[in-house]
Amino acid sequence: MTTSPALPRTRQRLILAVLLSSSLLIWLDNTILTTAFETLADPARGLGADPAELQWATGSYTLVFATLMFTAGALGDRFGHRTVLATGMAVFAAASVWAAYAAGPGQLIAARAAMGLGSALIMPASMAVLMWTFSGPARTTAIGISSASAGVGVAAGPLLAGVLLDRFWWGSVFLVNIPVVVLALVGILTLIPDFRSPTRRTLDVTGLLLSVSGLASLAYGLIRAGQVTSWSDPEVWGPAAAGLALLAAFVRAELRHRQPSFDPRLLARRMFGGGNAAVGLLLLAMTASGFYGAFYFQGVRSFSPLEAGLTTTPAALGTIVGAPLGVRLVRRWSLLRVSGTALTSTALAMGCFTQFGQHTPLLPIEGVLLVQGLSIGMVIGPVTAALLATLPLDRAGAGSAVLNTVRQTGSLLGIAVGGTLMSLVYRNAVESSLDGAPAPVREQAQVSAEQARHLAATLDRPALADAADAAFIKAMHAGSAVLMLIALAAAALLAYALRPAGSGGGTDADRPGPPPVDEAVPDRIKG
Repeated sequence: MTTSPALPRTRQRLILAVLLSSSLLIWLDNTILTTAFETLADPARGLGADPAELQWATGSYTLVFATLMFTAGALGDRFGHRTVLATGMAVFAAASVWAAYAAGPGQLIAARAAMGLGSALIMPASMAVLMWTFSGPARTTAIGISSASAGVGVAAGPLLAGVLLDRFWWGSVFLVNIPVVVLALVGILTLIPDFRSPTRRTLDVTGLLLSVSGLASLAYGLIRAGQVTSWSDPEVWGPAAAGLALLAAFVRAELRHRQPSFDPRLLARRMFGGGNAAVGLLLLAMTASGFYGAFYFQGVRSFSPLEAGLTTTPAALGTIVGAPLGVRLVRRWSLLRVSGTALTSTALAMGCFTQFGQHTPLLPIEGVLLVQGLSIGMVIGPVTAALLATLPLDRAGAGSAVLNTVRQTGSLLGIAVGGTLMSLVYRNAVESSLDGAPAPVREQAQVSAEQARHLAATLDRPALADAADAAFIKAMHAGSAVLMLIALAAAALLAYALRPAGSGGGTDADRPGPPPVDEAVPDRIKG
């Protein structure tokens, strides 16, 4: 089927429900895993995963998701979006079972990469089906509802994980995906027509290989720094430099491709490129902040998984409320004033974590999380809509691929940078407390605070657990200060991207690439 059919309204709503379940599944899984970090790091209750292994458990998923997503769109054009969507759901379900019964961190990392493959097939196919099913104002409404499902997943994920981890073993957080997949597959196969594009895009194999190898090498180098506690080690800068070189080759290859899956020319537009970079930095800071929070609440504060999920609820609810609130405020004030202020507030909220300790009252923590969630929602929703609005309709698909890839890349680097900073500062901070301890004890305690607490309980050395908590707090403070600076840099970059075209410093017309469309952007977007 190559033309958009006029489907009955009831069937359209049922299709939207199926697509929402697909989107919700992806967002639930991401937040569920974050809540399970502390359990997975525990040698007795989990897999005894060290920080680097936990970084890769998330990073392998994000790496595959980010690099295969734009290729999956071409597969949908060639084989039909319903087929690709159903295949993605099946892969996601099979990989979830594999992750649930992983015998060690290595198997979990591999299973998470397979889940990333499923998600990469699901995401572009879902958007394509939505665009084919709806038109006009109904399409805009459907996109808004679909975006809101992300907030629901973020809010429900930690709570669901808490309930499961309090009652079952850690693998249950992955098995919960199976019923959702089964219901979604029934809906996909019975409700969704086999949409496909009349123009088949070529598969960009060269770009795929360069992007995967480049991001993997860069992430490996950054994560390895936390293991060898040195940035000058060849095992760190070698892979990182190779990754940057491969990514540069990827950009060059895409510039020369007649139908690039990832079009770097779009990033030459001041608003689109700068806005994407700002959102990517925000995602980096967000992901790293969530990495710290998982260990802070369940490790240092000794909260149960359910209690930790309830504690972070204000941030998730704030994100849900912030997105539509930001859209309404932009109608009254400019996007620059609303989202620029919100991004600055996000940075300051992240900086507040430098003041939190083992006995900080919950009320100020909850207040900071609420402000952070509201602010993030007021940035991502309005800025995303504005960035896509700067592109002509025939470039919207390419722009969406660039936008999503940049976001996932930011998340991947957030895990790599945030986890490495935590490991480096923690090891240096805990080292002085291990003087005189036997070599095996000292070596295990330096791996992570979770390993140190387990060792302290086994050897009945409460002082070791106290030292590990203090070292982690110091690491969280240092990491949070860096994340605040990154988010402030994102705010400055967003202000540059959204400044009025006539304010100097050049416009998109001065940049290479497709013709500018800034003139079509409403003044409330420009500022």
